[in-house]
Amino acid sequence: MNAQKTYHIWTIGCQMNEADSRRLAQQLEFVGYEPNAQAEAADVVVLNTCVVRQQAEDKVVSRLGALKAVKQARPDLTVALMGCMVGMREAPVLKQRFPFVDVFMPPSETAPLLDYLQAHGLFEEVRETERRDRALRDAVQDEDLPLPVHERGSVLANVPIVLGCSHACTFCVIPYRRGAERSRPVADILTEIRSLVEQGVREVMLLGQIVDRYGTDMHDGTDLSLLLRRVAEIDGLRRVRFLTSHPNYMTDAILETVASTPKICPQIEVPIQAGNDTVLENMRRGYTAQHYRDLVARIRSFMPDAAIHTDLIVGFPGETHEQYMDTYRIVEELQMDKVHLSKYSVRPKTIAARRMPDDVSEEEKQERWQRIEDLQTGILEKKNNALRGATVSVLVEDLYKGRWRGRTPHGKLVFFEDLNDRRGEEVKVTLNWTGPYSMIGKPEGSASRTLPVITV
Repeated sequence: MNAQKTYHIWTIGCQMNEADSRRLAQQLEFVGYEPNAQAEAADVVVLNTCVVRQQAEDKVVSRLGALKAVKQARPDLTVALMGCMVGMREAPVLKQRFPFVDVFMPPSETAPLLDYLQAHGLFEEVRETERRDRALRDAVQDEDLPLPVHERGSVLANVPIVLGCSHACTFCVIPYRRGAERSRPVADILTEIRSLVEQGVREVMLLGQIVDRYGTDMHDGTDLSLLLRRVAEIDGLRRVRFLTSHPNYMTDAILETVASTPKICPQIEVPIQAGNDTVLENMRRGYTAQHYRDLVARIRSFMPDAAIHTDLIVGFPGETHEQYMDTYRIVEELQMDKVHLSKYSVRPKTIAARRMPDDVSEEEKQERWQRIEDLQTGILEKKNNALRGATVSVLVEDLYKGRWRGRTPHGKLVFFEDLNDRRGEEVKVTLNWTGPYSMIGKPEGSASRTLPVITV
């Protein structure tokens, strides 16, 4: 019998990429492959790519350079490129640039690799034909495959519910790489989540580039609030989160559902991107800074303690110092619970790349980034200090450096010690140390003990 064939998947980028990699790993294992931690020793190597920032794309190119030498030494190695670098129509150009790559796979599409492996007789011969055919049929819609080996026992899972995006902000490459917006059927999503729960998952993150637009392309009344309620009804599931929302589509129905459904975490991810109206208009975001302020007030009217997370870009083309200061001031004013902060990066084919010169220097971008980073760190220090002595509910994810690690419903990271296996449990923890990005406490019923601070 031939030696066991193995695969290696390297993933960079967003939670959607992580979910795509999980699906591909499930299918590869279903047809007989086993995971291999060493790319150089695997029979199939997949790079699941991101091009949202130049830095991520540079890392992919570096990995491809290393794989080229491996491919030359082992011509039988199958090399596949997947994700946003491939996009919906970039494969021909990439094939010329990287001729040693065998398969190019658009985001969320796993069939090209499975087709290639089947056509070249690279499925394990011990696997039955019907299993092979099932993995190839409706690859993205196979919702009940076992979790891949490396994710078995996972407490958390990302579940895509909206694929692609049709909004086309001027800075964003996603619509060009992931295609138009498509909502997955409710039944498929529920089947996938039930299967995950049966395998030990206790929290799901529902994903979409604009997740609060879920269902708008179905034209049958389906929307995110309805889906959230259906997901929350699944027995064994403890928590539900969702991202990323757009300010224009965050309805009262969604907020009321989150506020009234205990399983849905009071955490709202809603990017502002900039705090100046001219910059927002140039980004084609479709709202003003005051609109965003009003949204934050509306969220807090439904959930006074809601954790509001946002995204910001500094150094967008044409952004003046005073326009940047509007962004700084709105961060200071709104006191949000997390800011995903990035420096503008030119993305090919976007409207900004075609029409707007990248005229803010790298030094100025870094200075603007650092000022907001320092501001937000101070905000979080004060917010988390107010929780010292409080008892919070922590869904335990895993063991990290000898301590159990998990998050509160508001997404705050908590560590504690316990000799028992607490993975997947919700544990009441009294906080005795707080920092801006994590907290430490002791579970109810344990002896009092001060734990040293650890760096995450």
